[in-house]
Amino acid sequence: MIIQTTYTQAGAKLAALCDKVTANCEVVIIRRRRAENVALISATELTSLMETACLLPAEELRREVGLDELEALYAPDQEDDGERSRASPGAVE
Repeated sequence: MIIQTTYTQAGAKLAALCDKVTANCEVVIIRRRRAENVALISATELTSLMETACLLPAEELRREVGLDELEALYAPDQEDDGERSRASPGAVE
């Protein structure tokens, strides 16, 4: 579950939020008025997420973000002498 709170409220109850985050693997989104929001997660959870990202095979990462399909759209054709098409994907020439 994700908990959302304001910067002011987070400051007032920081100890309680830290306890929730570490005890229940909660994530707290702290909304700020004039800056990007931030997330409060336990260090153990962050380490786990980072290790998972590092362990994923490169091919799986490519599939997840669709790089293979994107490269196929812009890959030079054999007859093209290496020039890449500048047309948008799906555009009819």
